[in-house]
Amino acid sequence: MQNQRKAYLLALGTVLLWSTVASAFKLSLRFLRPVQLLLYSSLVSMLVLAAVLAVQGRLRLAFSYSARQYRRSLLLGFLNPFLYYLVLFKAYDLLPAQEAQPLNYTWAITLALLSIPLLGQRIQIADIAGGVVSYCGVVTIFTHGNPFALRSSDPLGVALALGSTVIWALYWIYNTRDDRDPVAGLFLNFLFGFPLVLIYCVLFSDLRVPDVRGLLGAAYVGVFEMGIAFVLWLSALRLSENTAKVGNLIFLSPFLSLVLIHFLVGEKILAATFVGLVLVVAGLLVQRLGARSLEAQGA
Repeated sequence: MQNQRKAYLLALGTVLLWSTVASAFKLSLRFLRPVQLLLYSSLVSMLVLAAVLAVQGRLRLAFSYSARQYRRSLLLGFLNPFLYYLVLFKAYDLLPAQEAQPLNYTWAITLALLSIPLLGQRIQIADIAGGVVSYCGVVTIFTHGNPFALRSSDPLGVALALGSTVIWALYWIYNTRDDRDPVAGLFLNFLFGFPLVLIYCVLFSDLRVPDVRGLLGAAYVGVFEMGIAFVLWLSALRLSENTAKVGNLIFLSPFLSLVLIHFLVGEKILAATFVGLVLVVAGLLVQRLGARSLEAQGA
């Protein structure tokens, strides 16, 4: 019972941190270009993850893997942090945070759909139903409640936000074959991905030191979105009697995020955004309940 209480506290802490990142992205992008935000935040995250491993006495573990596993880190590092956050930050740069955040949140549905051809999983009724409900929410959000108009504030931004879900889903699918320690693996992904970010920044942006407010925002993103939140979430899952007990708490995050977007970023939250987000989360719940039902039948 004591461990379960700790699991809930860690999970709630993670949810609170993840709820702040949409606002942090948007505020930071007022002072940084997307690739600059990625450069500084991924550097900070890499250092934070190295520090976590060092404190746990497991830093040597990151340098004890095979050449094959380091090649995997190169692929995974290309997907995350390089490609995923480059696309996501550009989406946030183009869209209001209240649109980019729920669109990106559909990655779990994308993961379920891509797992069918890539992992050989069978499609379930719950996957179809959940996808239909969630993407009705997506349409509601990017058309501002007028689905027949099919107009959005920025079509490219919408495409990038949805494209980021494909990249993130691919990242987790390839991660299913990774048997390394999760924190060490993530550290190595950032270690191998950072040079790609640096090269891209040199070629397509610049390395000038930006406004200190941008640097502080990038540091926040690197510490909490890319680093500490991941470690806290892993700890919560490890301590919980059942992963579902803490897993469902994640659905609080997008709604808390809307509140923070309103008060911190200053966006007026549209009714269509809230309705669309409810549909997105409802679809995710349908998909998750279907997956649990299938597991129960298998058991």
